[in-house]
Amino acid sequence: MIPIIFTVVLIGVLLTLFNVDIRNNMLEFADKIPIVRNWVPDPVKDPEKTKLQDAKDQVKSANATIDELKSKLASKDADLEKSKEEKAQQDQKLKSVQEQLDSAQKPAENASADGTDPNADPYEKQIKDLAKMYSDMSPSKAAPIMQNMTMDEMVQLLSAMKNDNRMAILAKMDPKMAADVSMKLKDAVSSSDLAIAALQSRIDKDTTTQKSASTSGLDKSQISQTFASMPAKSAAGLLLSTYKISPEKVLTILNSVDDATRSGILDAMSTQDAKTTAVILNKLMSK
Repeated sequence: MIPIIFTVVLIGVLLTLFNVDIRNNMLEFADKIPIVRNWVPDPVKDPEKTKLQDAKDQVKSANATIDELKSKLASKDADLEKSKEEKAQQDQKLKSVQEQLDSAQKPAENASADGTDPNADPYEKQIKDLAKMYSDMSPSKAAPIMQNMTMDEMVQLLSAMKNDNRMAILAKMDPKMAADVSMKLKDAVSSSDLAIAALQSRIDKDTTTQKSASTSGLDKSQISQTFASMPAKSAAGLLLSTYKISPEKVLTILNSVDDATRSGILDAMSTQDAKTTAVILNKLMSK
């Protein structure tokens, strides 16, 4: 125990003799000895060195913080660069899609510029073309032509015209017809309804025309008078030729004339073609 105490005392004396730095170094060394460190005081810290050490520690901490921030900044820069690349790819895809869309819309735009619609109904397009054709004509020429159409057909064409062209053509029409057409135009409905009405009016007109043509033929009295006034030889030749086309008409004609006329015609027919005359006579007798 005495050597230890002696050592401590000796160290104390030495500490008082040497300067603070050496003393602190020795205290630090003694502080590392297991038993001795309990007897020696703690080293006296130099305020300047303490400040310097604190400053160094702060600088070290600041450098560590800076390095950490630099690392985070580099990571953010990498993420930003990646985002830029992804955005560039998205922009490229969007540009490609837009080019395809523009390419698909270009034919439709060209058709619209030409005044045509690729999806338009062919019938409606034809009506518009006709309306334009009549609009381009002088009203004095277009009006008489259109007056030969049905009322619904005129309404359909005039409805497809511009107002100025419509007024000019109506001014050149028959006043009563122009008034009737104007009233129809006032009540004009959709283009599809106008088309149906126009087609129906055309069908009705054609049907009426056909009926008129079918009823405008000669009646039996007129046929009888016609063949009675003809020479028997001429009538016989005509009937023989007609028989080749329509035997029923020949029988109808012979039945419509009086007995004297029929006798003379049959006599002339037998002279020209006895075989056919015999067939006709046989049919006349069987009716």
